[in-house]
Amino acid sequence: MTSTMYGIKNCDTIKKARTWLAEHGVAYDFHDYKSAGIDAATLRRWAGIVGWEVLLNRAGTTFRALPDTDKADIDEAKAIALMLAGPSMIKRPVLDTGTTILVGFKPDAYAAAGLGS
Repeated sequence: MTSTMYGIKNCDTIKKARTWLAEHGVAYDFHDYKSAGIDAATLRRWAGIVGWEVLLNRAGTTFRALPDTDKADIDEAKAIALMLAGPSMIKRPVLDTGTTILVGFKPDAYAAAGLGS
C-alpha cells in the first residue's frame, strides 16, 4: 500500500518531509487538505489512533488567532469541529502508512516506522 501524506503544500515542514521521503525512495500520495478538504470521519479515525491532542496544532497562528471562547474547554468533538473549519489547525504532516499514523515530521520516527531504504 502506498502511504498518503496529508497537509498543506506550502508548509515548510511538509516540504522537509516530502524531501526526506523522496531521498529515501518512499512512494506516497499527497492530499492537500487546504484545497481538497478533510472529512470528520478521517479526523475521528486519526484521533482514535493518536489522540486529538496530538492532531490539534495549538502553536499555529490559526489556532492562536481564535477567540478565547473557542480555545476554552476543548474536547475531541470541539477539536474536530475546529480542524474541519480551519484545516490549518491540523498538525502537519499526517502520514498514513496503512499500518500507522505519524503526526509531525521527525526523520527518526519515519525511519523507525520502516520507511525508506
